[in-house]
Amino acid sequence: QLQLAESGGGLVQAGGSLRLSCTASGRAVSPYVMGWFRQAPGKERECVATINWSDGTYYADSVKGRFTISRGNAKSIVYLQMNLLRPGDTAVYYCAVTWRTNGPPVTDRRDVNYWGQGTQVTVSS
Repeated sequence: QLQLAESGGGLVQAGGSLRLSCTASGRAVSPYVMGWFRQAPGKERECVATINWSDGTYYADSVKGRFTISRGNAKSIVYLQMNLLRPGDTAVYYCAVTWRTNGPPVTDRRDVNYWGQGTQVTVSS
């Protein structure tokens, strides 16, 4: 069974940086889409960034130019480098896997097949 282990969350001041990591184990994920979603209190879970098997990427407009998603060489690890963080980025960030090998980018939480447990990111002003 697939397991997703996230790390890298924490508290940072506005303008700072954090790097999230998510390691997949128990099942090969290299052909599939991995990504990051986030959920702030009282809000719906939203897509932040996703990356497919050929390193094609999608970014939400709110993070373009500030966040970078990437995968390790074995394709079983996904990273999210977050720069120029804002208080509005405060949320629980979830690693996600979708069993999709082609087609349009994954941007909808309803298309996600597996979720990590989440890691808290808090940006203070």
